[in-house]
Amino acid sequence: MTTKHPDPAAGAAVKAADRAHVFHSWSAQGLIDPLPVAGAEGSYFWDYDGNRYLDFSSQLVNTNIGHQHPKVVAAVQEQAAKLCTIAPGFAVDVRSEAARLIAERTPGDLDKIFFTNGGAEAVENAVRMARLHTGRAKVLSTYRSYHGATAAAINLTGDPRRWPSDTASAGVVHFWGPFLYRSPFHAENEAQECERALAHLEETIAFEGPQSIAAIILETVPGTAGIMVPPPGYLAGVREICDRHGIVFILDEVMAGFGRTGRWFAADHFGVTPDLLTFAKGVNSGYVPLGGVAISAEIAATFDQRPYPGGLTYSGHPLACASAVATLGAMAEERIVENAAEIGETVIGPALRAIAERHPSVGEVRGMGVFWALDLVKNKETREPLVPYNASGAANAPMAEFAAACKRGGLWPFVNMNRTHVVPPCTVTEAEAKEGLAALDEALTAADAHTV
Repeated sequence: MTTKHPDPAAGAAVKAADRAHVFHSWSAQGLIDPLPVAGAEGSYFWDYDGNRYLDFSSQLVNTNIGHQHPKVVAAVQEQAAKLCTIAPGFAVDVRSEAARLIAERTPGDLDKIFFTNGGAEAVENAVRMARLHTGRAKVLSTYRSYHGATAAAINLTGDPRRWPSDTASAGVVHFWGPFLYRSPFHAENEAQECERALAHLEETIAFEGPQSIAAIILETVPGTAGIMVPPPGYLAGVREICDRHGIVFILDEVMAGFGRTGRWFAADHFGVTPDLLTFAKGVNSGYVPLGGVAISAEIAATFDQRPYPGGLTYSGHPLACASAVATLGAMAEERIVENAAEIGETVIGPALRAIAERHPSVGEVRGMGVFWALDLVKNKETREPLVPYNASGAANAPMAEFAAACKRGGLWPFVNMNRTHVVPPCTVTEAEAKEGLAALDEALTAADAHTV
C-alpha cells in the first residue's frame, strides 16, 4: 500500500544524515539500513517512497493509543505554551494530575508515584528503593526477561543483551520462571508448571539466603522474552513467598501496562498487588519520554524522614505529564482498554489459533489483549526453534526472510529470536487487525519453507 505524496529525494537526504551522524541502539553501525519514516497516523506509518506499513509492533510495544492521537498532540502543544519545563522540586498541576490518574489505576495502595524518563530508570529506582527499604543487597530476576539497558536493569535482564555488560557482581541472581511450552521443569500441565516453578524459586532463595535478598522482580507478563502468560496461581505464590521472607515484590509493567493485556495493568488479571510497580511506554504511548515507579505506603514511609537518594532533572517533566494526562483521559473516554480486550478475545486470538493450524512453522500461540506471540519452530513435534537461541547472520536467515515477507506485504512485525509478536496499538480496529493477520498468514509461508 502506498501513500499519496512520495518524495524519494527527501527520504534519501534523511537517510544520508542518519548514516553520517546517528549512532543507533543495539546495532553494528555498518550493518544496518534504517528506514526513513515520513509520517504516521493511528495504526500506520509510511516512508518517503510512498510505502505504508500497518504497525504490528507498536514501534517498541509502546504506541498503545496509536500514532498522532489528536488529543495528546493538542495537550502537549497547550502545555508547551503554558510551561515547558520546571525542576522536579516544585508542585505543578499537570505533574500532580498525572500522578493522581496513574495512582487511581494501580492495584492496592500503590498511591505514590516517582517519575522517571523511561522504563530502565524506573527499574533502577525501584531496585534502589527495595535495597534501602530492606537493608539487603541481592535481587532475583528470571532468565527470560528484559528490564532495560542501564546498569542495574541490564544486569537484571535475562536475555543475551545482558552479556556484554554483565559485571557478575551486581547482586543479581537469575532463576527460571514458568513457561510450559518450553518447561525447564518437565511439567505436563499448567498446575505442575506453577508448582514446580514456585518450588524452584523457594530452593533458589534458600540457597542464596533469604536474609540477603532485597527483592524479586518479574515482568507480570514477560514481553520481549516471549509473552509467556504466567499460569494461574504463580504470581500469588511469589507474593506469598516474598511476604514470608520479607522480600520486596516488584512487578515490571513497562510493556504490559496501560491496556496492553486488556486491563489497565496485567496484574489486574491475577489479583496480585506488588510492593513496587514500574511503568513507562503505554502511560503516554511514548509521545514524550516518561516512566515511573508506583510505590506502596509501607515503602514510601521509609523515606518520610529519610531522604530518598535518587532523582532526575526531568522527573515529572511537564510536557511528558501533560501527554500522560491526555493519554489516560483518551483511553478512558474512548474505551481503549476495553477495545484491546475485545479485539484480543474475538479477533486476534481466534485468528492466530487458526493460523497455527495452517502453518507447520507455528509451534504455539500465546497471549491476551493486544499482546501475543507466535513461537516459530522447525518441527511441531520436537518444538525445535526455527532459529537457534540468539542466532545472527546466516543462522538467523529463516526469521529474516519471514520479516522481509511481512514488510513486502505492508506489515511491520515485531521479531525477536524465533518469535514474532502480534502487538498492534490498543486502538487497532477489527478491520485493521484482520488486514494485519492476513498479511501475517501470507508471510508465514516463508517460515514454513524452513520446517522439516
